[in-house]
Amino acid sequence: MKLENLTPAKGSVKNAKKRLGRGQGSGKGGTATRGTKGAQARAGYEHKIGFEGGQMPIQRRLPKFGFTNPTRVEYTPVNVAKVQAVAEAAKLKEVSVDDLKAAGLAGKTDLVKVLGNGEITAALTIKADAFSKSAIAKIEAAGGKAVVNE
Repeated sequence: MKLENLTPAKGSVKNAKKRLGRGQGSGKGGTATRGTKGAQARAGYEHKIGFEGGQMPIQRRLPKFGFTNPTRVEYTPVNVAKVQAVAEAAKLKEVSVDDLKAAGLAGKTDLVKVLGNGEITAALTIKADAFSKSAIAKIEAAGGKAVVNE
């Protein structure tokens, strides 16, 4: 084994790019493939996100419309049938938001609203952040209680 015969292990070298700006003999010397003149040819060039080379950016060309309510409260919907399925699987008489989150029906920081889709037969006490009118009616018709979290 000689020093000139050493090569890296197969698959260990991922970056087989030509080195830029290392003289004319390298084939990538001179301007180092950046072209001549202009901001992009200079060192330290960074463009803004959405910069389109000086033409009017698309986010300024397109019209703005609509309204986003900054105080809107987003709820994750869960139907009463799913609540009953969670209760039956875990043999619960009282279902809270934490039980629904543990079952994967809502995210860790989500607010939960129980909706009235499906049937509920078990008399359950359900604690959630909000209820629809149809959900409250179905829960109370089955002998349960709908409790809104404070």
